[in-house]
Amino acid sequence: MKMTPMYRLAKVVPQWFVRPILPNHVEGRENLPKRSAAIICVNHMRNSDAVRMFFSCHRQIFFLGKSELFENPFLGWVLRNVGVIPVQRGHGDVGAISVAGQHLEQGDLLGVFIEGTRSKDGSFGQPKAGAAMLAWRYQVPVIPCCITAKDGRLPKVFEKCRITYGKPISPADLGLQSGKSSEFRSASRLIMDKIKEIREADLQEFHS
Repeated sequence: MKMTPMYRLAKVVPQWFVRPILPNHVEGRENLPKRSAAIICVNHMRNSDAVRMFFSCHRQIFFLGKSELFENPFLGWVLRNVGVIPVQRGHGDVGAISVAGQHLEQGDLLGVFIEGTRSKDGSFGQPKAGAAMLAWRYQVPVIPCCITAKDGRLPKVFEKCRITYGKPISPADLGLQSGKSSEFRSASRLIMDKIKEIREADLQEFHS
């Protein structure tokens, strides 16, 4: 199973003290491909979301992350070595898209926070079209995923969240046929709707 050396080390060493701080209940791992490429589209609420996702999946997820995180030299070095791809938001970062595409061509899992920024109260934001564009360009499925805290609010440390991976959605099922921007926007809304459906089901599980 492909992993960067630091990612593999982090899977073994830090998890023993990170897991109690950011506990998760994970569902739907069977929806993740064992070897082939896919784009995981997930909602975004805290800086810790990527860490929660890190421990929810047996394969490495190569996340797209805002370039501002890399301004600190040490943090930037760590992020690059665990597979985070810096992207300049709002600039149509061709370089980041190219790197993301290379990972998909190699059969990797690509992680995208579909709203592009964090929620301030746990509610969903407007989805961005980048993930749909990559799914069409590289003909890989999208896996909707939701991080849910109790009552749908922002998660807290030491509080268990539910992380649920939905069923893969093919580019055809997303309506991606000709690569038009209107198709990307429509597909993004469909992905977001699937994430919302997962949230509703998981909120019911919290109260069952």
